[in-house]
Amino acid sequence: MTQTAPLAAVQPENLTATPPADGAPGPTFDSMNPRTGDVVDTHPVHSAEDVEAAVGRAREAARWWGGLTFDERAERLLAWKGVLTRHLAQLADLMHRETGKPHADATMEIALAIDHLHWAATKAEKHLKRRSVSPGMLMVNQQAWVEYKPLGVVGVIGPWNYPVFTPMGSIAYALAAGNAVVFKPSEYTPGVGEWLAMTFRQAVPDHPVLQVVTGLGETGAALCRADVDKVAFTGSTATGKRVMAACAETLTPVVIEAGGKDAVIVAEDADVDAAADAVLWGACSNAGQTCTGVERVYVHERVHDEFVDVLVRKAREITAHEGADSHIGPITMPKQLDVIRGHIADALDRGGRALVGGADAVGDRFVQPTVLVDVPEDSDAVCEETFGPTVTVAKVRSVEEAVDRTNAGKYGLGSTVFSRSRGLEIAEQIRSGMTSINAVIAFAAVPALPFGGVGDSGFGRIHGPDGLREFTYAKAITRQRFKPALPLTSFDRPDDTDTKLAQIMTMLHGRGTLLPRVAGRRKD
Repeated sequence: MTQTAPLAAVQPENLTATPPADGAPGPTFDSMNPRTGDVVDTHPVHSAEDVEAAVGRAREAARWWGGLTFDERAERLLAWKGVLTRHLAQLADLMHRETGKPHADATMEIALAIDHLHWAATKAEKHLKRRSVSPGMLMVNQQAWVEYKPLGVVGVIGPWNYPVFTPMGSIAYALAAGNAVVFKPSEYTPGVGEWLAMTFRQAVPDHPVLQVVTGLGETGAALCRADVDKVAFTGSTATGKRVMAACAETLTPVVIEAGGKDAVIVAEDADVDAAADAVLWGACSNAGQTCTGVERVYVHERVHDEFVDVLVRKAREITAHEGADSHIGPITMPKQLDVIRGHIADALDRGGRALVGGADAVGDRFVQPTVLVDVPEDSDAVCEETFGPTVTVAKVRSVEEAVDRTNAGKYGLGSTVFSRSRGLEIAEQIRSGMTSINAVIAFAAVPALPFGGVGDSGFGRIHGPDGLREFTYAKAITRQRFKPALPLTSFDRPDDTDTKLAQIMTMLHGRGTLLPRVAGRRKD
């Protein structure tokens, strides 16, 4: 059985394709405003043939784009950055309508994406250009270089929760590395994807270097099979596995940024007020629909009660509603309401208590902040990704216990530590791709840092030098500078060559000792 059906079956429950009328160009679907239920716009459902055609155009564009110098690409990418910046409010309003998130959250998201675009455009040459490397003593007659070449065409499958910042972590870095991109945005935010491509054309009008294909699950499945050179996917772990299976059919490599169940550790020497404020924002911003959002907290027993008191007081001041002044938007994907409701019910049924929110927190579109305590560690609210404005708080006897509980989960995306004196020490013990100390999700805003996880949170990295190199292949080059003392790669080599080689190897490596240290560091 092929993987087409399972991948294509991942459909939004409130979105269906409308068959074309006679003479119409093809099926369409509507993007909806989750606050009001109104139609935002209508978009085409691109077929497998449409996707293949887009990839074909991208293949031609990649030859031109990849042939530019780093400076020439940077000039065009920075021009795009200027367009995005000048029209930031327009994009934020579109995001507000398609996702329901407050304008302030949309603005912040776009600002971070712009900063990452600038970094990728201006740092690509430094991290990807050809550089010389030491050939080593055995190959001293060789000169050696390594450089990072663009793959060609990258397919990006983006999420709806951060429809600009998250896909731009792949799009901007893939473009800066010299690739063309075909972007399939989420079914919930197709207008945002089309807007990004439209503004890019203002900076690069003559070649289809960035294209967008819209549609439901079948369109994403088609992109996985459309002979792209790599697929960058962001979404749930379950869908990530289906993407991997589809890409495996053509041996297409993937970057998977999947789910998370991020923990916060609050040590006994933490700034409790700052920790509680950060936890509330990390759990409830974007209505909790954040892969690196805070979903569980482990607090040292010496500060536990104080932390809970502050968190509860702050949480009671936040409500989600339809008004423009609401700090929290609606749940964008309606079926997620059932997941959130189920996790809260499971926690309460198994002895947990809701200090804020609870069983009645889940409405038709909005979910109120919910703080849960006394929740068993094997409950859904602790083990599975909730993706809503809920958080569990547990008391621990030591930081070591907090680390053990944090690392017990199957996810390993981000994490946070609050401690005045032990932050770095604790952070190094956590099994996650990223950790922030005395702040939440700060790692995502630093362009020079890699973003990605381990375990069920996926693999591969976007952002930073690692993110640039993720969309390249390493090219190694050697050049012989002079003839070797030992002609090893010749059938005409002297009879004593092997003996001399053994003597040299013994001299170089026979002792097996560590290299000498200078000022506490090993020499390279």
